[in-house]
Amino acid sequence: MCVFAIPVSLLGQKELTISFVNPSFEGIPKAGETPNGWYDCGKSEETPPDIQPGAFAVTKPPSQGNTYLGLVVRDNETNEGVGQRLSKPLEKDQCYEFTMDICRSELYLSTSKLTGQEANYATPAKIRIYGGNGYCSKAELLYETAVVTNTRWLSHTFRLHPKSGNYSYILIEAYYKTPVLFPYNGNILLDNASPIKQIVCGPEKMPDAKTSPPIAVTTKTVPKEKVKTQPQVDTQSKRPVPAKTTVATMERKTVKKGRSYRLDKVYFDTNKYDIKEASEEGLDELFQFLRNNPDVTVEIGGHTNNVMWPDSSFANQLSTNRAKAVANWLISKGIAADRVLYKGYGWTKPIEPNITEDGRRKNQRVEITILNMNG
Repeated sequence: MCVFAIPVSLLGQKELTISFVNPSFEGIPKAGETPNGWYDCGKSEETPPDIQPGAFAVTKPPSQGNTYLGLVVRDNETNEGVGQRLSKPLEKDQCYEFTMDICRSELYLSTSKLTGQEANYATPAKIRIYGGNGYCSKAELLYETAVVTNTRWLSHTFRLHPKSGNYSYILIEAYYKTPVLFPYNGNILLDNASPIKQIVCGPEKMPDAKTSPPIAVTTKTVPKEKVKTQPQVDTQSKRPVPAKTTVATMERKTVKKGRSYRLDKVYFDTNKYDIKEASEEGLDELFQFLRNNPDVTVEIGGHTNNVMWPDSSFANQLSTNRAKAVANWLISKGIAADRVLYKGYGWTKPIEPNITEDGRRKNQRVEITILNMNG
């Protein structure tokens, strides 16, 4: 059984969920056709977005369902977007999040608006999300991704924090890399949007290790026996597990129930839980192991350091969300959801003293624990 931490400020409250109409952009594949439930927010003189795959040489399979949405930016300074009225408004000073699968197609062949010749609309672009009080309204920019370079479906978490008003409409658009030096032809593919859920607002920017408040320790050397670290322990032998045991070293003949393995080469920005594209190599090592050992069940454990001092609630939430992001990535690749449980531990299980930058870096980690084998 997997136990999930519930934010204290939401206890006793009914969870607020806002559902999209047609969240996976289902429809009959067609160029210039906006999916049912979504409103075309592009320029009136341009064609609407596309229900893919099949148009403009786009052949990528959907991440969910049968179809997905294709948005483009053009070299004539026009870009595509879609919007819809929300079932409940986004309220000022409240925080929300939802996930959506995004990627880029290597081929998106159409006519250049400037040259009149065939062009490949494949230059990476980004996603912008606005809140407003009418279709296609841009009252407030609520979220902006980095440029989407991945050509495989990845789940992205969008966090919304309205600061200027309440918004009953949402707009999702493709946009150029900023600053915009010149307009270009590019595309973004969208699929499998989750409901929007209200969450506890975390700090706008948590301090990093170099600027965090000083830890309350003396200038004297802290004796090792007084540093409360919790090394990994094999649940069967009760012996400490070597610190260098990583997912890359996992082999069927050596793994044991209860043993933990560090997931290396998985990266997040400071105080965020979007999996960076550079993490795919490390994640794929775990995916291959689970695919080749279908009887193994694991827990994804998220751990942080103590730079969130003195409040542990954000650390708990961040570590849970990072563990969940890894679990969702594996599930999206075909691993059964009941085989990848997840839990956040905050900074409660350090493997090194938190009084040095190196120690804090090592404590901020994702670990895999073997929960069950042989069915």
